[in-house]
Amino acid sequence: DPKTRAQIEALVESKDEARLETLLRHPVEFGTAGLRARMEAGYSRLNQVTIITASQGLSAYVEREVKDARSRGVVVGHDHRHNSQVFALLTVRAFLDRGFKVYFYSGLSFTPQVPFAVKHLRAACGVMITASHNPKDDNGYKVYWENGAQIKPPLDVGIAKCIEEHSEPKNWDVSGIAQHPDVEEISSSMLDAYIEATKVHVQDIEQNRRSGLQYVYTPMHGVGAPFAKRIVEAFGLPAYVPVPEQLHPDPDFKTVSFPNPEEKGALEMAKATADSRGIGLVVANDPDADRFAAAEKQSDGSWLAFTGDQLGTIFAAAVLENTRRDGIPDAKVAMVNSTVSSRMLEAMARKEGFHYADTLTGFKWMANELASMEQRGYHIGFGYEEAIGYMIGNPVLDKDGISALAVFLQLAAGLHARGKRVADYLEEQYSRYGYFVSSNLYFICPDPAKTNRIFSRIRFGNGDGGDGEQDSVERTEFARPHRNDVLRYPRTIGGFAVSYIRDLTIGFEMRDVDKHLGPLTVSESQFVPSFPVSAGSHMITFETSNGGRLTMRTSGTEPKLKYYLEVRNADNDRQAAARDLQLMVQAIADELVQAKKNDL
Repeated sequence: DPKTRAQIEALVESKDEARLETLLRHPVEFGTAGLRARMEAGYSRLNQVTIITASQGLSAYVEREVKDARSRGVVVGHDHRHNSQVFALLTVRAFLDRGFKVYFYSGLSFTPQVPFAVKHLRAACGVMITASHNPKDDNGYKVYWENGAQIKPPLDVGIAKCIEEHSEPKNWDVSGIAQHPDVEEISSSMLDAYIEATKVHVQDIEQNRRSGLQYVYTPMHGVGAPFAKRIVEAFGLPAYVPVPEQLHPDPDFKTVSFPNPEEKGALEMAKATADSRGIGLVVANDPDADRFAAAEKQSDGSWLAFTGDQLGTIFAAAVLENTRRDGIPDAKVAMVNSTVSSRMLEAMARKEGFHYADTLTGFKWMANELASMEQRGYHIGFGYEEAIGYMIGNPVLDKDGISALAVFLQLAAGLHARGKRVADYLEEQYSRYGYFVSSNLYFICPDPAKTNRIFSRIRFGNGDGGDGEQDSVERTEFARPHRNDVLRYPRTIGGFAVSYIRDLTIGFEMRDVDKHLGPLTVSESQFVPSFPVSAGSHMITFETSNGGRLTMRTSGTEPKLKYYLEVRNADNDRQAAARDLQLMVQAIADELVQAKKNDL
């Protein structure tokens, strides 16, 4: 690539060794999310070299590990970002050179189309070139396995090793790919198949047509608009009113500072469009249309932007209504969410009797868990994570913002026909299952050593700090002779007794913590978590006697110490829940993280 070659040559000429070290020393790491990085020269970035070597390694691994891989083929798609098309073509070339059949979305595609096609065509794997809602200078390389779900360990390790073994780029030639006999263009056929598969969620098409529902839609400068148009037509729903400035694909995302519908202010242009037209509902996809967001105008004229967890609750209730309408027994319906998402889904499962599980964060865990449940005879109902990702049914084993859009609008249309808002529907769920209030925030901590000290203090108290500081709260005394340490977790958070601890960094999980009041000796085989343990990142979950649940973790991509806090009040006492939440928020800052002392 002349552009990236020139970048390196300029740095060599200027003798900028520090910058060259940053770009060249450490190759971009392949993980369960595939690759994601800034687009520029160097082995640590995304460019034509790193895309070619990744594809060479992946194709070799798939050929080795998947039966009949070459004849079953690979699915490749791409979004509208800078370089996405050429990255996709280079991916296709590497698989062709290894003798694979390639199913190719030559035009712009939304991310769920790739896992859909992998499953529908029984392909060996899939690759989507996208960086979702990352900043405009980033891109990514997302991999799906033969079941149509994202890869999970240990596949990532095996693929990474194969990439190392095929690190010399072999072929840059992308000419004539569209005419290659082993390339099948699938944009039209797979979209038709996707729409047909998704129509299983249509409940009453005549009601949808009569609803008169008005709403504003924004694809956030991404690829979603034509696919949203197709899905609402298939559901018999009224056409959307677009946000003209954000309707067409724009890799520079000119009207937003960060192209994520979750971000504060991201929906302001859509709400302004709605206000100007007298419309009370706004819906959005992120740029690659695998996420979904919504906001609704309330009776007082204010806008309610639904949180990811609130939308998860709304979808779960709607899906349960639909499966009952379809005659599927509650006990056969499976729903999951991530461990940092709301426990309201669990409360619903306890009351209604559907099968529930929580998983680690990410759809690589949730989709594979739901696929496993399906193999055990369950009906895939719903899965979600609080970061506005929703998977409804089994056509796509990943989050899908287009099907979520249609199901949400269908619900809104039905409520509209009865003179109700979506917010009213959410209130009905609170009345039935209790009120849940959350606070999901983060502290900026660019010093990894400081982050390690903070988590060490949460686990072991001040005993290992040597600074003589006294703990402000009572702590556990759980000795681990096999580790030669003593776990001194806080026994209270915000004054509320800790009843449950799960630490997925060191491998410890205990229920009824508040019943083990004295010192305890823990053997190596005791209190082992059911979830996978990873010493490479921090993640601790606490539950408290007031219905609180707190997960603290480090970010794998940003210098952030994140926390996800939720408090449930079973009696729907909102003032009590809000009061408890605030006490726990303050305790996180003051007692656990010591934000002021650590200058966070």
